[in-house]
Amino acid sequence: MDKNESYKVKSFEYMMHPKSVAIIGASNNPDKVGHVILQNYLDVGYSGKLYPVNINADGKIMGLDAYKSILDIKRDVDLAVVAIPASLVPKALEECGKAKVKTTIIVSGGFAEVGNVDLQDRLVKIAKKYKFTILGPNCLGVMDPKSRVDTLFLPTYKIDRPRIGGVSFASQSGAVGSSVLDMIAHEGFGLSKFISYGNAIDLDEVDILDYLAKDKDTKVIVFYIEGVKRGKDFIEVARKATLKKPVIVIKGGTTEAGATAAHSHTASLAGNYEAYEAVFKQFGIIKAESLDDLLNFSKVFDTQPLMKGNRVAIITNGGGTGVLATDSLYNNGLTLPQLTKESMAKLRAAMPPIVNIKLPLDMAGDADDKRFNVALDVISKDPNVDAIMAIVLFQTPGADSRVAASIMHYGATMGKPLVVISPGGNYTQAHVNMMESSGIPVYISPESAARALDALVKYSRYKAGKGK
Repeated sequence: MDKNESYKVKSFEYMMHPKSVAIIGASNNPDKVGHVILQNYLDVGYSGKLYPVNINADGKIMGLDAYKSILDIKRDVDLAVVAIPASLVPKALEECGKAKVKTTIIVSGGFAEVGNVDLQDRLVKIAKKYKFTILGPNCLGVMDPKSRVDTLFLPTYKIDRPRIGGVSFASQSGAVGSSVLDMIAHEGFGLSKFISYGNAIDLDEVDILDYLAKDKDTKVIVFYIEGVKRGKDFIEVARKATLKKPVIVIKGGTTEAGATAAHSHTASLAGNYEAYEAVFKQFGIIKAESLDDLLNFSKVFDTQPLMKGNRVAIITNGGGTGVLATDSLYNNGLTLPQLTKESMAKLRAAMPPIVNIKLPLDMAGDADDKRFNVALDVISKDPNVDAIMAIVLFQTPGADSRVAASIMHYGATMGKPLVVISPGGNYTQAHVNMMESSGIPVYISPESAARALDALVKYSRYKAGKGK
């Protein structure tokens, strides 16, 4: 790593674990972006020093001593969050430089994305002059549930904050970022870090990927990208990152119309999609086709071990759903295994006569926790099985919390990937929440589960082929 790369990685540490934060544009007015950002820091329990900065400040802002300029603080500031009109940002950045601020996040919009290229260029020159980094402009900034940092100008009552976890999500689009964050919180898996980088005039997707690849709290890296400015650098960083941990990317601007929209959105040049696809495939980047893929892939990589092959056993308490699941397996490059004779004999001895001992294993509509226990125990130990897809229809007579408990037990102990399909309403959702809180990825359709397992297989093969 060269000196510049090391400095940029360090700047993310100042963003994610700052000892002090100045919010330029903080206000007592709840309609102001700076008010929301300061309120978020207070709501999440940030333990460092907070310095509200507002040129019109007189006394206190939200109970904290306020300053007219960051130069008036007279203490070290690790991070400055800038939330003021675009025309005022250059002056504020000059003052950040003179105050020796470590790094800055500019959430303000109104730069190259609306044609103000010269104004944006001034920001770059100021950062180079004073040797500090910029995230943004035109972004949401960062969130780290563990260190309780939250620069999002979205109130906590409007968007749920995810619990602490292993998935880090970076997004060029603030709108996509906020929506996915809300969905992550709803899906129940945890977040390590969130980075919204907008116009990326300084810190960009290459720097973010490099940082997250090195971050010990990040298990899975997820990206929404519209365009990459430094293609060769991105490839080099991605090559190293995918050997360490999964990298899931959804690419915006894959059509001509979408590329045009991307440019007007974040001043991004979307580039040739076929070229991106080739790079993704060569370097083991997992391509998500939709936001559903993004979430479904994330939770299987976050919670499940890698796979040794593509053989997936299906167990179910509903025959029709088992048929649909079988189709989904084969449509996504997966296959049903042939159980060993020993496994089949054990299942035959434990199952009632109405159960046909073959995969998919339809345990009948009255299957209870005892049948699920036997099936999971025997099939998880079968050497011909690489993963299990368990279909649990909680609408049936025998499916209740004891079945969910069985799933949770084997998910924690069997050492192979286990995914669950459980479509349904409120009763089902209560059990889905139970299982997902224990690290079991649950899907509402066989297709979603099969696509997630296929992604897991492809990445597992990539890593195995690289000798890792």
